Amino acid sequence: MITSSHNQKLKEIRKLRQRRRWRERAGQFVAEGEDLLISADASGWIAIERYVAAGSGLEGVEVEPALLASASGLSSGTRALAVYEERWAPAAAGPLCLYLHGVHDPGNVGAVLRSAQAFGASCVALGPGTADPYSPKAVRASMGAVFAVPLARAGVDQLPGAKIALVPRAGVPLNEVWRSGHVYVNQIAKEPREATVMIGAERDGLPDEVVAQADRVAHIPIATDSLNAAMAATIALYELSRRMAPA
Repeated sequence: MITSSHNQKLKEIRKLRQRRRWRERAGQFVAEGEDLLISADASGWIAIERYVAAGSGLEGVEVEPALLASASGLSSGTRALAVYEERWAPAAAGPLCLYLHGVHDPGNVGAVLRSAQAFGASCVALGPGTADPYSPKAVRASMGAVFAVPLARAGVDQLPGAKIALVPRAGVPLNEVWRSGHVYVNQIAKEPREATVMIGAERDGLPDEVVAQADRVAHIPIATDSLNAAMAATIALYELSRRMAPA
């Protein structure tokens, strides 16, 4: 049982939680809480190390509860946490991909992963300036989806299928893309083709050079100026998954 605050393993956990560079160098991240660990187990992820509060009855290396709480980023502490290896897909994959560019808030990134899982996205591709999906806040916000949705680092030229750039008040309404001369379903074979929806930061949106590489520009008709990036992603994924469903 771990009983010392100077334990090297606990120090490494704190570094993995607090420093993106440390996570990137180690290729590892921390998930906290029993529900997340259950999600990881269900998706076939094997923990490198698993730590539990002494006396909790959970499986793992026992740690004095106060020490485990001190290593945790949760305000109320946790009874269980684990270290995992990061997983990156070799390339963005279709048929339905979501691309994030400059989405700085890790909570938004985690929420996007949750929606991607809900609507069956085959990949979430991360472009420049996007928050670390393996940061503690993103992992928590994903509600376990980080263990189920393939993640890739990709440029626009690496994205699969037709690229649809979401730009507020520009292009055509998203639900009219299929009526505006660019059809994404093979009408003969009745099979879905590939498509990627591209989303930028809530304030800055997609850079002009990214929009210029899109096959179509579309917007979500709303009464205000902008949507939260995660909400926009959710609406777009719903529309794409509905349109691309096999006939």
